[in-house]
Amino acid sequence: MTRKGMNRRQFLQGSALATAAALGSGALAGAARALAAELELSTLDPKTAAGLLVMTRRIYPHDTLADQYYGGVVEALDEAAKADPAVAALLKDGVAGLDLPMEMAFLELSEGNQLKVLTGLAGTPFFQKVRGTAVVALYNNELVWRHFGYEGASFPYGGYLHRGFDDLAWLPQPPEDASPKAE
Repeated sequence: MTRKGMNRRQFLQGSALATAAALGSGALAGAARALAAELELSTLDPKTAAGLLVMTRRIYPHDTLADQYYGGVVEALDEAAKADPAVAALLKDGVAGLDLPMEMAFLELSEGNQLKVLTGLAGTPFFQKVRGTAVVALYNNELVWRHFGYEGASFPYGGYLHRGFDDLAWLPQPPEDASPKAE
């Protein structure tokens, strides 16, 4: 998600500020269009990208997660579309079809109506492609892990046993007979 003349950090900071400002004024559609225009996409047009971004946010909603992370999902879908013209057609036609059920632009619908539209499409190949790509592209991002407090894989550090496995202070201590005696 880098633009020429900017480094990644500058882009992410600028995107976060622009997104926060747009969301604060209730203009999710405008924020999605703005971020979609900022992404370096080779196959998807900005309208399709904006629709995919909002769709992904509705499928995996996290109010405290910035749109830039959802932009990573759009970039992953763009890569898939670049590799396969059938996927490109599926995504473009799918986003165009989001406007049909309510006879209004999907991006202009309320969140509740967007969810109704998406619920109606849940079994379609288009929905499944977006959902399947999103779950990997969004939740396999180490910055998203940090946002949610997940420390990442423990295997490279010797497992969880000596890295806070038993630091669940919010749970009551189990009774002595719940665990076998150490030998």
